[in-house]
Amino acid sequence: MHINTNETASVGHHPSKSYLFPFILVVCLFFLWGIAHNLNGVLIPHLKKACELDNSQSALVDTSVFFAYFVMALPAGFLLRKWGYKASIIIGLLAFSLGAFLFIPAANMRMYELFLIALFLIGCGLAVLETAANPYAAVLGPASSATHRLNLAASFNGLAAMIAPIIGTVFILSGRSYSAEQMDAMTETARLTYLAEEASSVKLPYLILGAVLLLIALIFVFVKLPEIKEEESGTVQKTGFFSALKHRHLAFAVVAQFFYVGAQVCVTSFFIRMAQQGAGVDEKTAGYYLGVYGLLFMAGRFVGTFLLRYTAASRLLSLYAFISIFLAAVAIFGSGMVVLYALGGLGFFMSIMFPTIFSLGIAGLGKDTKQASSWLIMSIVGGAIFPFLTGGIIDMAKDNTQVGYIVPLVCYAVILWYALKGSKPSATVHSR
Repeated sequence: MHINTNETASVGHHPSKSYLFPFILVVCLFFLWGIAHNLNGVLIPHLKKACELDNSQSALVDTSVFFAYFVMALPAGFLLRKWGYKASIIIGLLAFSLGAFLFIPAANMRMYELFLIALFLIGCGLAVLETAANPYAAVLGPASSATHRLNLAASFNGLAAMIAPIIGTVFILSGRSYSAEQMDAMTETARLTYLAEEASSVKLPYLILGAVLLLIALIFVFVKLPEIKEEESGTVQKTGFFSALKHRHLAFAVVAQFFYVGAQVCVTSFFIRMAQQGAGVDEKTAGYYLGVYGLLFMAGRFVGTFLLRYTAASRLLSLYAFISIFLAAVAIFGSGMVVLYALGGLGFFMSIMFPTIFSLGIAGLGKDTKQASSWLIMSIVGGAIFPFLTGGIIDMAKDNTQVGYIVPLVCYAVILWYALKGSKPSATVHSR
């Protein structure tokens, strides 16, 4: 690979210095999309209450965001190849910001469909950002430390997993919940006032988020970034979108990432309801425990980044997947605080899965790396499908949230298989 930039030639002579500031900016992006994703764990029970939804309907929050990843994967890959990392990142930030600002009219009208449109726009922005930022973090330095670097950047995504639920609990969750009977007993005016107050609590957090995103986009406009491209051989070969899948380890990484994102989103989306039902805590307390889950997720990222210095990525992934299967079983069959402890443990042991699967999937792909990134981002559509499936299972089980956690358990089993078998590169990769 080589650096293609308009900056002075000294960039090429001091790669560590030239990569440091761009890497810091990319780390900021990991944090920002972590905030967006981890607010959803608060939004789902909140909008379920404010817009009077069942579990399947409330899970459409995830469906809107993660279906956008599927829709935008090809356009994001095209943007990345056509305009490069910097322009793609700016476009992603602007779409993300627009979606955040749309929360204000959605709350004013208490219109769930408009919330879903806003979330879809946020998802489009996130898809573009992740398509650009994940491989950018991986290539900003020596190939030998790509997995370590990607996990380090993703650790700040983990920091957002702790901070976002606390922000959501303080500013969005009211702590007031009424049964269907209590709602029916209210006067129409009192009921509508309560629902309007619940819906309006999302406005300030998303207004601030939108403004911050615009500011970050401006910084990217004015800062020069090294544009890293694949080395061109004497004969330039154009690759089709599906050609990247000839790499066996990439194809299986797409499947593993599909199941991983589904598992993670299921756990966080139904965490508050799980804590209320399984451990018997109130809404606010459950929200703060979601923040603790995020803290453990962040800790897991840092610990995992450290451990990857001393062990193979596939070996650590297999160990974490096996432990996650056990913890999911405890969450399903346990009762009381042990359920919360199991959920917290899942946060820790899921933490390295996304960046590790991503880095294993793009290992050694050369000119196919950007296409591979699009496939791996497209696989995030698992976050649109599995929570909706989980919500349907919970509704069929008469609102028993614990039964729904069979879905993430199955997902971890698929990841375990990938770590043990599917992540091994085919011989074609080594011959490139």
